[in-house]
Amino acid sequence: MAGCTESTVKVDGTDVFVRRGGKGQPLLFLHGAGGVGAWLPVFQKLSDGYDVIVPDHPSFGKSPLPPWLDDIHDVAYFYLDFMKALGLKGVHVVGQSLGGWIALEVAVRSTAALKSLTLVGAAGIHVKGKPKADIFMMAPEELTRNLFVDQKLIETALAQTLTEEQEDTLIVNRVATARLGWQPRLFNPKLHKWLHRIDVPTHIVWGDSDKIIPPAYADAFKGLIKGSEVTLIKDSGHLPHIERTEPFLKAVTGFIQAKAA
Repeated sequence: MAGCTESTVKVDGTDVFVRRGGKGQPLLFLHGAGGVGAWLPVFQKLSDGYDVIVPDHPSFGKSPLPPWLDDIHDVAYFYLDFMKALGLKGVHVVGQSLGGWIALEVAVRSTAALKSLTLVGAAGIHVKGKPKADIFMMAPEELTRNLFVDQKLIETALAQTLTEEQEDTLIVNRVATARLGWQPRLFNPKLHKWLHRIDVPTHIVWGDSDKIIPPAYADAFKGLIKGSEVTLIKDSGHLPHIERTEPFLKAVTGFIQAKAA
């Protein structure tokens, strides 16, 4: 695929599919519940200045389900081992939605390999009176309409005809997400107690019109992670890295250069 290499690496006895491109400091992108599926334009642009590493989480996409995976904690320990196995140090971790939750679970355990943390519409906690959307109960069309703000983008997404392989991958990702976040819905009731352990520069990036995880969660994370900063991406839903790529890139790279270069 143009702009990146695709490979399978073995960590903790399981094969993990990895897309990687660019040069510079390592930037590990942890994807959300929908998976990745491709080397996105945002990855290509980030690869101009960073060594961008985008794995399919164990049990998602092209990465098989390992026998040891039971919950989100297993995935967190896996990524600590993943960074060690690849010899990664000074890593800028960017986690989107479910990937943000995984990034948080990693960071409260150890930030030894981390240089910065960017949370993009992250799951992981619950804010009383601010319910998240129940993505497990949404039909595909309803979910798509709630992911984005841009109507043209919504209609383009809905008009796409998926291949049988893509349909199968959607099912795989949906099952994998349920395994990690079915009950309670996409949060760890104990995580908030340990977010004070995060001691690397942390940037909280949110779409200002996110209908999946409300922007109120950005303020909640700011209050729980010392020294963290919030950026709201205007006219964006739950996937600002796709819907508003340029403002997203400016926010993410600007923070890293200013706070964690």
